[in-house]
Amino acid sequence: MKILNGKELAGFIKERQANQVKNMRKKPKLLIIRDSDNPVITKYVNLKIKYGEDIGVTVEDYYAKNTEDLANKILSANKDESIHGIILQLPILEKDKTEELTNLIAPKKDVDGLSSKGEYDSATATAIVWLLTGYDIDLKHSRIALVGRGKLVGAPLFKMFTNSNYDVTLFHRGSDLTKLNQYDTIITATGVPGLIIDDYVKSGASIVDAGTASEKGILKGDVADEVRSRTDLTAITPTIGGVGPLTIACLFDHVITASTK
Repeated sequence: MKILNGKELAGFIKERQANQVKNMRKKPKLLIIRDSDNPVITKYVNLKIKYGEDIGVTVEDYYAKNTEDLANKILSANKDESIHGIILQLPILEKDKTEELTNLIAPKKDVDGLSSKGEYDSATATAIVWLLTGYDIDLKHSRIALVGRGKLVGAPLFKMFTNSNYDVTLFHRGSDLTKLNQYDTIITATGVPGLIIDDYVKSGASIVDAGTASEKGILKGDVADEVRSRTDLTAITPTIGGVGPLTIACLFDHVITASTK
């Protein structure tokens, strides 16, 4: 069984990015805007800050007081020429305002690929494609199930796979998850710990777990431990170090590109 180690692949990308930035006269800058100190969010923000330090990209972490402050900071950052990339760290407290706020981000600075007019594909969705292709998982001849239709993973991946004419089905709240055992590749990103149980996964399946949630301060994925203990799978992401490292690498690829425009 293959372990889909995104950290290993990201290491090669990181080395290339550090060399790129070293030779740039204008140093790239990323602004992260958030309104929550949730442990999962804080963990990912800190990982981005550290990654930026390692490759020479400036990262500013702005903690907003409320939704109005989020919007105002986005609008001011759009006009700030020293800022090349803007990330609205999700989820925000007023979840129903997510689309409205992401669409405020200037398209050339939307390095997360979340706005409807952005110039970049979703960083997380792109990272998943990089991960699967990097480990030679055949998507073209696979029945693919996407669990969750969020802006970060499910929705953009469904669009990307549909455009590539892949055999893909989108599962969402209320879907019959028992049917997942008919699929060769399962990509899940719901943030519901242990959602994907043994009965939902057939022998030989490949699984990408992009779901993250916190239970008593411990990060949990969508895939139950009973599935992870199986030896009859083709491939699976590790509990930590699967999609996340490549998502960060993709984000900074976009920031570096944006700084040259």
